[in-house]
Amino acid sequence: MDEVANPFRPGAGTAPPALVGRDGLLRQFKVIAARAKAGRPGQSVMPIGLRGVGKTVLLNRYAEIARTEGLHVGYVEAPELGNFPTLLAQRMRALLLEIDKPGMGSRAGAAALAALRSFTYTLPDGSSISLGVDAAPGVADSGNLADDLADLFIAVGRAASERGTGIVLAVDEVQYLSAEELGGLITANHRSVQEDLPIILVGAGLPQLPGLAGNAKSYAERLFQFPLIGPLAPDEAAAVLKLPVESHGVHFDEAALADIVEQAKGYPYFLQEWGYEVWNVSNGSPITEADVTVASGRVLTKLDNNFFLVRMDRLTPAEKDYLRAMASLGAGPHRSGDIAARLGVKVESVAPRRSGLIKKGMIYSPAHGDTAFTVPMFDEFLRRSPEG
Repeated sequence: MDEVANPFRPGAGTAPPALVGRDGLLRQFKVIAARAKAGRPGQSVMPIGLRGVGKTVLLNRYAEIARTEGLHVGYVEAPELGNFPTLLAQRMRALLLEIDKPGMGSRAGAAALAALRSFTYTLPDGSSISLGVDAAPGVADSGNLADDLADLFIAVGRAASERGTGIVLAVDEVQYLSAEELGGLITANHRSVQEDLPIILVGAGLPQLPGLAGNAKSYAERLFQFPLIGPLAPDEAAAVLKLPVESHGVHFDEAALADIVEQAKGYPYFLQEWGYEVWNVSNGSPITEADVTVASGRVLTKLDNNFFLVRMDRLTPAEKDYLRAMASLGAGPHRSGDIAARLGVKVESVAPRRSGLIKKGMIYSPAHGDTAFTVPMFDEFLRRSPEG
């Protein structure tokens, strides 16, 4: 069929043509945003889940909802290697200039810009952030990240409140933040909530995020809910495939639809890949099981050469060996001792490798002593491509 008209959109964080199965989470955030703007902030949300379940898509929809509610949104992707406070300062600058135009600012807006100027003095490249205001001595300049972020959040929250609006700070890939950075954000959010300021922190990350947040600040579970975003149920996965093609007057054979749902295992990203390829190989309606067979070969080749292999290229040889040993045991989760035994070493000797892979976002610990892949079907990829 016409590839230009293909309705499916595989990609990193790309909005699907039909967002299915997340209605409850979207309604929940709409209430959170409205309450914060009304001066009644409370618990926020940080959805967690494996790669490919649509966490970034959900975070982007949160941003859309916030804007509809009249709030201003700052979006930051936490860098795996980099200076998150500098990225945050740059985003806060943009938000403050949205709220208060230069020369027309409120008193609270001017105070917030001065606090941000003070905050940048503690950053390695703070001089590159142009603000055009003097710093506020003694505000957000202590060098203690938690205290300084708290000062900054309060100042920005007051500026938004004075203008009758609010701020949503959306942070993706939260698991890559250092313990100091994550603890600082949680502390700042806690302080702004205590002062009933309209500034909301939302985030998304891998399944280890609740544990990281709890280790950073013991009260994190009272500030955030961590809804687990998993694969879609079979009927929801079928709807993800059916709705886009039906808008073009096309439909699936039931066997073809069931075949894709089974192979993609309900993961939204994989559903988009299968939908995209099966549309391109099909000659028209109905899309048949034979079309799915041809498309599946294309999908697996594409995933192996891109989605999966890119992640392997970031690893050391020893880390690759650890993952291959995991994969040889099956989908998981697996006991750390079993993985070490498969490698023929003591469990203590591979603990640093395991920790490194967790930090790189390749694996996580669903329970004490257990290890699982953060990327769905990664074990299958490693068994298909043992030298990958």
